[in-house]
Amino acid sequence: MSAVEEYPQPNARRLRIFSFDPALAARYDLADMSAVTIDVRWENELKPGPIGEYVEVVDVDPGSRAAYPPVDLNSPSLLAVDGLAPSESNPRFHQQMVYAVAMKTIEHFERALGRKALWSSKRYNKNDRYVENYVPRLRLYPHALRQQNAYYSPSKKAVLFGYFPARAMDGKSTPGTTVFTCLSHDIIAHETTHALLDGVHPRFNEPVNEDVLAFHEAFADIVALFQHFSYPGVLRDQIARTRGDLARESVLGQLAQQFAMASGRGDALRSYLGKKDTTGYWQPTPPNPALLAETAEPHDRGAILVAAVFGAFTKVYRARTRDLFRIASEGTGVLREGDIHPDLVGRLAEEAQRCAERALQMCIRAIDYCPPVGITFGDYLRAIVTADYDMTPSDRENWRLAFIESFREWGISPRGIRSMAEDSLLWPTEAEVERRIEVETRSNVPAAEATRRRQTFKTIFQRAAPMQFSADEYTQKASRSPPTQSFGQTTDVLTPVALSMERYEIWLSAEKQAALFHSWLMDESLTWLADVLGLVVNTQNLPKTISAQRKDPARANIEIHSVRTALKRGPLGLPEPHMIVVVTQWRAGFFDVGKQREMDRRPEGWADPERDFKYRAGCTLLIDPEQMKPRRVIRTPGTVADEDELQRMRKYLLRGLTPPNAFDGATKRLRDAEPFAFLHSHVG
Repeated sequence: MSAVEEYPQPNARRLRIFSFDPALAARYDLADMSAVTIDVRWENELKPGPIGEYVEVVDVDPGSRAAYPPVDLNSPSLLAVDGLAPSESNPRFHQQMVYAVAMKTIEHFERALGRKALWSSKRYNKNDRYVENYVPRLRLYPHALRQQNAYYSPSKKAVLFGYFPARAMDGKSTPGTTVFTCLSHDIIAHETTHALLDGVHPRFNEPVNEDVLAFHEAFADIVALFQHFSYPGVLRDQIARTRGDLARESVLGQLAQQFAMASGRGDALRSYLGKKDTTGYWQPTPPNPALLAETAEPHDRGAILVAAVFGAFTKVYRARTRDLFRIASEGTGVLREGDIHPDLVGRLAEEAQRCAERALQMCIRAIDYCPPVGITFGDYLRAIVTADYDMTPSDRENWRLAFIESFREWGISPRGIRSMAEDSLLWPTEAEVERRIEVETRSNVPAAEATRRRQTFKTIFQRAAPMQFSADEYTQKASRSPPTQSFGQTTDVLTPVALSMERYEIWLSAEKQAALFHSWLMDESLTWLADVLGLVVNTQNLPKTISAQRKDPARANIEIHSVRTALKRGPLGLPEPHMIVVVTQWRAGFFDVGKQREMDRRPEGWADPERDFKYRAGCTLLIDPEQMKPRRVIRTPGTVADEDELQRMRKYLLRGLTPPNAFDGATKRLRDAEPFAFLHSHVG
């Protein structure tokens, strides 16, 4: 009797979803593109729910006191037909929809960042010290809220989707029918992106300037918007309707149509290409460099960033398709009236999809090149330019120039920059930062000393760290069980992790690496590195409001948020490991300047429980572990001892941040465990 033949494991699972939301399925002219079948990563251990490695769908409905049966995507009946058919009335399809779109969004992130996605750790205070726990899965609740809202909850590590009765009477929706936010592709992608960004930069939830929350919203919209272009059938349909002009009105540039129509907010929750005028005619929105200074509301302000990114995309798309239009128009570049040829539609769709994928990868990859706190739109432009330069130094299609020009047209520029040229926007290397410090301090580091410093930095990859942890948090990190796999070196040496490891093992290794880097950073031999990173180690003669160690008040607290390993394409086109270290510090801030001065002089002024806010500063450090040297140094504008930056944040909190209600101060927003619940309850 022959042995049972083993079949190869599938690479992907095919699932049907609404391409946008049920609103398009109800339109006769868009019926052919209302649903698509997408490929998501095959998971062998996928359980009913679905419950996989990354996400867990929990379908309880508190408003109805109901729990709906979980869908089993491994059922042969569903595997044979690409999952359940799109349906508004079947809760199991709702489960399938949120799972499929969330997994597709995760896939885009992992491909761009070159590593497995991790959710932000569960952090809590225990016996006067912080403890972090691993979060294996993001929970998705399709029917969690009976309201016009959907949001990512950083405290629950979950996305909560709402449902509500339609109320608009405009002929596009039926009053009284139920609208499910979990059936909107854009809302699912948007909220999943919030969670993924929180896993990389947990401090981006703190509104310390006018751009932080606007960036969170804009970045989530950018991902949702460009995912429209990954569905070929939808893209070809819209290319044919717009005759290849992506600046014309189309659903590709709109988000959450059904949510907007059902709640009486127009044809789309947000549209980035244009809008209808008072006569009902659609008009494209031209760039306005003065608009940013006039806009404060996070969604409206974020829309400017999205428009700038989409503008860069359309510039490259037009350049790459100009030859196709010349050929089709016999050299005039102006197409004749009527439908364009299907072959031209196909070629234009290919170019649009290729450009959208490149733009999306650039935008996602840039989050590794952002400062750890207080992100601004100008910082993000520098991150996009630098990340793409490090990946592709030779920019033959002028992508970076397209981004720079589009951002400039919308009035977005980095603070303090002297030129918008590409080389001026690149984040500095470690050597460039050292030279700037020498100029500022009017000092000169001898060549021999500079060489010694570089040799000292190499030791963190060659020798075991001095395991003298002064902070309980890092003692805990260092004592965790070591990973079962390594990258060929001992676990007591700072080293990239093997990305083939399980996600939990990667998280364990990152915790260990954070403890090792913290130990090196506090070592006397690397004091110069703290200066380069814009960190304060010795707090003597500095304000007492800088967070310091209780056992040694002369030494500042330094928080290593993460030590991540990513595979980036090197000069030869081959993947190379890189390490990203995110470091922050904080200082107690007070609205009253007189009290600030008083607490700056009082011992342990940082520990005052009556402080009004925390002013944070820090650095993102990109390291090349093969050459054992820093690659990029991305610092916040000032250190925690910087009075000007402290005053800048104080001014914004007092005059720029909107309070949650008429009775609470703006600082309540800083301590809000659910920032997106408040943010999305207003606009969506």
